[in-house]
Amino acid sequence: MSQQINFQNINAQALSCLPSILSRWLPDGRTEGAEYVARNPLRHDRHKGSFKVNLYSGKWGDFASGDSGGDVVSLGAFLAGISQKESALALAEMLGVDAYDQ
Repeated sequence: MSQQINFQNINAQALSCLPSILSRWLPDGRTEGAEYVARNPLRHDRHKGSFKVNLYSGKWGDFASGDSGGDVVSLGAFLAGISQKESALALAEMLGVDAYDQ
C-alpha cells in the first residue's frame, strides 16, 4: 500500500514561510498589503500587477491570462510546469518536512 502525500500539511508549512518562498520563486516581486505582486515568468509580462499571491491563503492568480490556483503546491506546479504531486514532493523537500501522512 502506497503512502498518501499530505498536501494539507505541506501547504500549511509553506504558508508559514510564504514570503521567503515567493522571493525565491518570483524574485522581482514585492509585497503590497496582503498580496505578493510579481510578473508572471511564463509569459511576456512587462509590468507587475496582474500576477498576485495572497500571503495568508496561498491563493494565486494571473488576472491577465486567467491562470489561478488555491494553494502554494499548485503555484509551484504552475511555475515549474510539473504535476501537483511533483510540486508537493519538491516543496516538502525544500521545507524539510515529511511529505507523507503519518
